[in-house]
Amino acid sequence: MLKYTRYILVFCFLLNSSYSFGQQASRLNDNWEFIRQDLGGIWEAVRPVGAGNPESVPLWEKVSLPHSANAVDAVDPHVNYYQGPSWYRSTLNIENPYAAGRTLLHFEGAGQKTDVYIHTTKVGTHVGGYDEWTVDITDAVAAFKKTEVYNKQFKGKIPLSIRTDNSRDLEMIPSDLSDFNVYGGIYRYLNLVYTPALSVDKMFAKAEVDAGGKLGKVKVSTRFYNPKRLKEAQINFKLIDPNGKVVARAQKSLKDLSGDAQTWSFEVKKPQLWSTEKPLLYQVEYEVVSAAGNYKGKENIGFRNFEFVEKGPFLLNGQRLLLRGTHRHEDHAGVGPAMTEDQIRQEMLLMKEMGVNFIRLGHYQQSRIVLDLCDRLGILVWEEIPWCRGGLGGPVYQKQAKDMLTNMIEQHYNHPSIIIWGLGNENDWPGDFPEFDKEKIRTFMKELNVLSHKLDPERSTAIRRCAFCSDIVDVYSPSIWAGWYRGAYTDYKKVSEDEFKKATRFLHVEWGGDSHAMRHSETPNEALTKIKTGGSADERAGDASLYGGAARVSKDGDWSESYISNLIDWHLKEQETMPWLSGTAYWPFKDFSTPVRPENPVPYMNQKGVVERDFTPKESFYVFQSYWTEKPMVRIYGHSWPVRWGEEGEEKMVKVYSNGTEAELFLNGKSYGTKKRNSQDYPAAGLRWNLQFLKGENTIKVVAKKGKVTVTDDIKFNYQTEKWEKPAAITITKLAQDGDIATVEVKLLDQRKVQCLDAANWINFTLSGDGKLMENLGTSSGSSKVQAYNGRAIIKVKLNGGKSVVAATSPGMTTEFISL
Repeated sequence: MLKYTRYILVFCFLLNSSYSFGQQASRLNDNWEFIRQDLGGIWEAVRPVGAGNPESVPLWEKVSLPHSANAVDAVDPHVNYYQGPSWYRSTLNIENPYAAGRTLLHFEGAGQKTDVYIHTTKVGTHVGGYDEWTVDITDAVAAFKKTEVYNKQFKGKIPLSIRTDNSRDLEMIPSDLSDFNVYGGIYRYLNLVYTPALSVDKMFAKAEVDAGGKLGKVKVSTRFYNPKRLKEAQINFKLIDPNGKVVARAQKSLKDLSGDAQTWSFEVKKPQLWSTEKPLLYQVEYEVVSAAGNYKGKENIGFRNFEFVEKGPFLLNGQRLLLRGTHRHEDHAGVGPAMTEDQIRQEMLLMKEMGVNFIRLGHYQQSRIVLDLCDRLGILVWEEIPWCRGGLGGPVYQKQAKDMLTNMIEQHYNHPSIIIWGLGNENDWPGDFPEFDKEKIRTFMKELNVLSHKLDPERSTAIRRCAFCSDIVDVYSPSIWAGWYRGAYTDYKKVSEDEFKKATRFLHVEWGGDSHAMRHSETPNEALTKIKTGGSADERAGDASLYGGAARVSKDGDWSESYISNLIDWHLKEQETMPWLSGTAYWPFKDFSTPVRPENPVPYMNQKGVVERDFTPKESFYVFQSYWTEKPMVRIYGHSWPVRWGEEGEEKMVKVYSNGTEAELFLNGKSYGTKKRNSQDYPAAGLRWNLQFLKGENTIKVVAKKGKVTVTDDIKFNYQTEKWEKPAAITITKLAQDGDIATVEVKLLDQRKVQCLDAANWINFTLSGDGKLMENLGTSSGSSKVQAYNGRAIIKVKLNGGKSVVAATSPGMTTEFISL
């Protein structure tokens, strides 16, 4: 992480750039009450509560924002996640410092339909769970302050109530057939904003530069928020370079404050360029001077030139750049989509640490915090609207899609990191409507494409997996899942070449496969012997199912980290030999919850991430690092593999992933030689040794060199030679305790008490007593129902200073208990 210290230093800024200074803004994080059900009406939210009112609804709970109604139940293995109305309420102190100023509520995202009330007055409604929106509460607050209940009941505070609703609705996007949860709640930050009577709604600042970087141009247009319809204003501008130097100034007087006014245009000779290695940002500072008072703001911009070459690679600032990408869903253990700014920052830094220079934000507009971090970390972005699966709805559905596209482009227009606006995903996937008309889908896709280019002529448009619309957009990504849903991973290059020939501009997003964290295999490629190779490698209807159909690794494989590491290793070494390739994006960075996968090893989880839902890296994270990073690193495969197995004296492979030039391996203190790294020597780029382990405990150490830098890694494990039969019993023990947190482990044993190291039986945990299972986290060690990994499963227990009994069950075996 030391490599990224320079990035961390720049995070001491207010991410709400539009509200950065000159007006007052505060996040409304605390003092909220929440109820996960509907009310009979707004009066139930605002009538007197507590002592003396026995008719008050008793189910409100205290929460803080961001918050999701589905923080826990989205991965509860025993229920369907809640889809319906929820209510939030709080009271506000409103003290607007501006004479005749406006008081606004700025929502950064709430799902999926939202109604806002000041006392009993509805002041705003919004449809869509992912874009930003604002409600002006000025007049409603002023009216409420004139009532008796303002002082008598609410003691000079303003009651705010918010109803969110994520009920199933076919005339909304995204479809509930989507492979992710359509969450409810106020799951992004909510801000209270005070502005003068005249303020800026949006400041559009476009920075352009030629491919040679010799001449930059900046064009600025302004959209005002002007409910009092003032006629005149003056704007003062400054452009500040990445070193903090003012390089341009301007002043503009305006007599018409309606519409989008062109307010500044100028040239910059030889600007400092924004790139993935040096993400240099300029800042446009502005001040609006009017009879209403002064309003200040700032916007970050970056000069960069990009091109998806027709039938060729991707160019950034005139030079080829291989896009090394991943994907992000807004989802995290314990909170669902309601990630804090600190959690989002940690996630984006982990991506950068893995070597990412590109990200597709799937499958919806994401937080401004994410985009600000991409700007500063040097991560190029494909951002898309959630037209995902299900077909095409009617006029209401289509209007929402266009509104979402408009909002996404306008709200994130200034970010230099964004290069692609995504118009859809898997739109060849029917299901929500009786009619599935390809021509109607094509017609609507064309409308979206035209709208995107009208709003932003510079950036490219793209879709993934809809072949009958591939000619409409600028960039197309077909479905290629070599080695998972179809074929073997060795088919990857040939299939990619075939798809590349069909597309005008080709980019491959979504590849990889699932892995159950902490599950490893001595024979990970065994399933490939059943797979038909040499054909297509796309995903088709039913391929994600664990039942039926042709042989495929997704159904017949072992879901081990061992297999996925091999698959990723192959893809990455092949990508180095494809000079025409613009880039790829692994799906996804982090495991995420989904309602359509209840029978996965962690129920309701898509487990294709290279880190778990709580940021714990899987082994595959380090495979990427070995190909994509410059900071010296080395990793012996198998840190979470406590017991390996085989015959006594049998040679077993040890793999080392490193970006160094060479590595020396030691087993139990003895050197087994130095090997040179060669990315085309598969697997592990030639850094592999076949060794004979001792029965019992073994220690492996590796010393790798990159230039003058030496890095090391070591692991300990046991080697089991005893054979086992089918599981016959389970045992439960306390593995560790850290303060008030105990870790419990279950093992699957055969009738001779030998651990069954390939067992994948289901394990269920329950608890009685003072403690609480740390469950419903969506991780391999944080689920009360989980498939075993190598004949074991663990879960943590918060003891709460008391006594508890944990029970473990597995179908067909006797329940076991442990007292804590």
